[in-house]
Amino acid sequence: MTAMRALLALVLLSSAPAQTPHPVPEDPRWLVFEGGEGPGAGKHVVLIAADQEYRSEESLPMLAHLLAERHGFHATVLFGHNPEGLVDPTRKIRWEVKGIEHDIPGLEHLATADALVFFTRLITLPEEQQAQLRTYFDSGKPLITFRTANHAFIEFDYQVDGKQVRFGDDVLGGAFRGHHGRWHADSTRGTVIPEQKDHPVVRGVADVWGPSDVYRTYPEGESLPEGCTALVMGQPLTGRQPTDGPNTKLIALPVAWVKTWTGASGKPARVFHSTMGSAKDFESAGMRRLAVNAVYWGLKLEDRLRADADVDPVAPYAPRASGFDYPKLGVQARPATAFDPRRAPKDDE
Repeated sequence: MTAMRALLALVLLSSAPAQTPHPVPEDPRWLVFEGGEGPGAGKHVVLIAADQEYRSEESLPMLAHLLAERHGFHATVLFGHNPEGLVDPTRKIRWEVKGIEHDIPGLEHLATADALVFFTRLITLPEEQQAQLRTYFDSGKPLITFRTANHAFIEFDYQVDGKQVRFGDDVLGGAFRGHHGRWHADSTRGTVIPEQKDHPVVRGVADVWGPSDVYRTYPEGESLPEGCTALVMGQPLTGRQPTDGPNTKLIALPVAWVKTWTGASGKPARVFHSTMGSAKDFESAGMRRLAVNAVYWGLKLEDRLRADADVDPVAPYAPRASGFDYPKLGVQARPATAFDPRRAPKDDE
């Protein structure tokens, strides 16, 4: 009987589908998270962290780890690097240093991506890297973006049918037009729009709070562009604690929405954008659930998405605060491995 059970186990094992290997090689310039069993098995999510203010270099590795360990997705995190080959959130932008150019090694791996999570701020890339991004934006594959992604670039040459594309307004559905409230002084309470409570992206989302302020992405008196579906409204609060009351002098504005983008290929892509998304915002379970849900929805896996799906960070998550006072905040150029949540940090990190 024991031999028969062993033979049956061997037959079942040999008939099980082989796990798709991660398509990106290990490399010290980026982070690779091997997926496993789960709804995302076999899918590859690339996450790009290259902002200078909101600590995407800390939040996106956490999110990649979560997607891989709890949901089965292969995940790869790419970073903005300085000329010394270090992940550097302190690099200046072209408005501050004329002619400066940024660098995101590994963009060639977008060719194997099934979904892209994108979080940059006012970067300027060499033409080869711009072309790799344009190819993805034209691919019809989903795009999940946060906060400063709506002003992701300076001098990004992207055209469709001979017309220059405005990445924020055209692709994402809105561009930064100002802080709706007090920058680095307010916080935001996000609530699901009742009419959209059954949308997959807000499935299981009960509450979203974060210490980042609300962005205005369209002129006063107007609304989100046609084709955008607002999912979450953000009410500015009077302070930076979740218990602070609403600022009654400021109306709520959309902080999360979905739309479709059709690039040069003619293939429609699902797009999710949230103007929230600082690393501290991602301490909110509601914010993490929005992000995870958006990946599922973008990949048309919403039928596999549970309202109680696990969105807890796999490793302890205590990100630095937002801002540009890098010495005070302890922000400096580091190797990519320093941002790996699977690695215990050293005392000097």
